[in-house]
Amino acid sequence: MNFVYAFWGTFVGFLIGLPILRGVLRMLGAYVIVEEGTCRVYVLFGKVLGVLDEPGFYCLWTHFGAAGFLVNWFGSCQVLDRRLDQVYLRSQPVNTEEGAPMGVGIWYEMAISEPVSYLFKNADPRGSLSANVSNAAVRCLSNMPLQEMLETRHRMSQMVRDEVSPKSNEWGYRLGSTYIRKVHFRDRGMIQQIEAKVVNRLRQVTSAIKQDGANQVNIITSTADRQAAIAFAQAAAVRPLVVGKALQDIAADPEIVNALFDILETQKLIDGDARILLVPPGNELLWTQLLRGLPAAERPVEGATAHEAVTQSGATVRRTLDFSR
Repeated sequence: MNFVYAFWGTFVGFLIGLPILRGVLRMLGAYVIVEEGTCRVYVLFGKVLGVLDEPGFYCLWTHFGAAGFLVNWFGSCQVLDRRLDQVYLRSQPVNTEEGAPMGVGIWYEMAISEPVSYLFKNADPRGSLSANVSNAAVRCLSNMPLQEMLETRHRMSQMVRDEVSPKSNEWGYRLGSTYIRKVHFRDRGMIQQIEAKVVNRLRQVTSAIKQDGANQVNIITSTADRQAAIAFAQAAAVRPLVVGKALQDIAADPEIVNALFDILETQKLIDGDARILLVPPGNELLWTQLLRGLPAAERPVEGATAHEAVTQSGATVRRTLDFSR
């Protein structure tokens, strides 16, 4: 039974009694825990009693003396988040030197630097900082040349940060990195005009590239044709010389010349459209019968030899081979 009583007593004590004891000690100011990234501002009777801005375990009695017993009863404690925060302001209206309506997107970081100034110098320091950044963008970036506004975002960011930082420090806010993330046109009609100009310019550039390519191809083609024509003309000019020299060398031997011309004549007869009648030697009777069978227009001249008669009888391509044994 003693073990059961001890068990239930310990269980109830740790479950209920310990949290009640810790709450009483915190109300009396015996201890307080400051978490990482936060700070506590204690105010007693309208005055700032102290600020605890380092994370850890603190005893209010040792820090504030006798006031540490009363601050939780008659005073107040403000817990502030000192972690870095980020805000993005979209499309802040500014005008360029040329009068073009532009929109600027500003991204900036902020954190609480002076908790007391943050609480008591401005009723809405976060909203005031956003308004100050927006106004600084209008004051610093208006009447800038359009080209400079589109190209020098880093310098524009420095101008806005330098303009806002002194005032934000007075309100207990520390302005961190500031950057102009986007610069765009706000007038829809102007955007459409710029898009139309860009499209037309792209079409002109594309047409110029195509025309230049076609011109280059034509130049290459004409150059190749000219060189080919020169080569063919040179070959045509050299051919008679080569053929004449070859014939001159062949003409040195009469037997070769006669054989060559016989072969050429035979080849021409074979390739031509003449009707060839081949009559073996010694068959004059067969030759006479063949001549009688030819039309009058195709008969050879009287007194011609067999070779001359065959040459003179030209008509369609036909070969008649008749060899008698």
